[in-house]
Amino acid sequence: MSLTIYNTLTRKKEPFETVESGKVRMYVCGPTVYDSCHIGHARSVVVFDVIARYLRAMGYDVTYVRNFTDVDDKIINKANQTGVSSQDVAEKYIREFYEDMDALKVERATLEPRATRHIDDIIRIVSRLIEKNMAYPVDGDVYFAVEKFNDYGKLSGRKLEDMEAGARVDVDERKHNPFDFALWKASKPGEPEWNSPWGKGRPGWHIECSAMSSSLLGETIDIHGGGKDLIFPHHENEIAQSEAAFDKPFVRYWIHNGFININSEKMSKSLGNFLLIRDVLKICHPEAIRLFLLSSHYRSPIDFNDQVIEESSANLKKLYTLLGRTEDILGSPTNEVALNGEWWHRFCEAMNDDFNTARGIGVVYEATRTMNRMLDAFQSDPSPEIKKSIFLNRSDLLKIGGVLGLLTEIPAHYLETEKQKMLSQSSVDPAIIEKLIQDRAEARKSKNWQQADAIRKQLETMRVILEDKPDGTIWKMLS
Repeated sequence: MSLTIYNTLTRKKEPFETVESGKVRMYVCGPTVYDSCHIGHARSVVVFDVIARYLRAMGYDVTYVRNFTDVDDKIINKANQTGVSSQDVAEKYIREFYEDMDALKVERATLEPRATRHIDDIIRIVSRLIEKNMAYPVDGDVYFAVEKFNDYGKLSGRKLEDMEAGARVDVDERKHNPFDFALWKASKPGEPEWNSPWGKGRPGWHIECSAMSSSLLGETIDIHGGGKDLIFPHHENEIAQSEAAFDKPFVRYWIHNGFININSEKMSKSLGNFLLIRDVLKICHPEAIRLFLLSSHYRSPIDFNDQVIEESSANLKKLYTLLGRTEDILGSPTNEVALNGEWWHRFCEAMNDDFNTARGIGVVYEATRTMNRMLDAFQSDPSPEIKKSIFLNRSDLLKIGGVLGLLTEIPAHYLETEKQKMLSQSSVDPAIIEKLIQDRAEARKSKNWQQADAIRKQLETMRVILEDKPDGTIWKMLS
């Protein structure tokens, strides 16, 4: 099954065919760095992180560009509020972005450009648009003339005449059309500025991405992505200015991820339900957050609440428990398994259907149940065939984890860390548990099975489960 992608531009799934065979050029809109990242940013970044990982796993040579918008009205306002420079504001939140995304185990993009380092590229495109009569300067500003671009609205499905009829835009008599958008803004006192043919100023928001994309990836790219909120006006305007400047298609496949709600409400600062990534990481393992973000199809809205986070945490623990159990029973494979097994093929079938991570994670859960049954069978009948099959399945599971950004830790370390975390949140004293386990061992040695069973049941009421092994008994806390 070949890869198909839902293209926002055509509103249908299409077979994936790249501009250049074997190579993928992908651009994703990164953050405007004026504040800390929230869980909505995490969804977009994790979604495209997984898409890039999967394309590479399929053998593509992927050049993934994710930008930073480091000059913008919001950054300037934050600088004025805090009494520091716009550059200092941007640098602070770029550092925070990396801290948050590194914690979420997001791989760095191939290139991570900043708008302020592409001013020459921006000026070059704006000049070209003016020369082609697709843009016009006025009082140091430069605007794109939307009426000159016949396909304006093709991404969002909006018609310019309909938008004009119900327009709610700032009135600016200098514009030829209310929807004309700024390519270059004349500087105001205290703002960052650069020299240009139209006077000192700074770039508009939309032109930044067209300049960085064309400079680093070429004038036609394979994939452009971002959140659904960027479809209009940002991505619509990117199409208009890029295709008007270069006279060729800008993007082959447009990919947009859905929104995150908080307890069934839209996330917003005004509602007080604005969740920062760093705050969520204090209460939840980063891989559990990834599991939550990927357990729904990327185009669907998802709801963040206590229940789904608890479920994701419990499911992650089951995956690591399986890996830990496999190592306890079978040890590590003497040779790394290179074959692709059933579960990898089924995962790829899911991902080839528009990167359906929800189905892909369903494959992971099914594989986990199957492997646990196989481990039970091996303990009853330790045959080489079952052992080989378990290791192949384990290899598939880790390969899938490599795409999803899961199962990156040593199972024993993860499980011990989770056990200590649960102990710190409960009133159970580990010393008491160890004493009860010792008493149970002595009761079993004396063949006092009634007392041994009573101690086990006592521990179960404390949410402690035991596992007897040839070299002793280990214990785990139930979630």
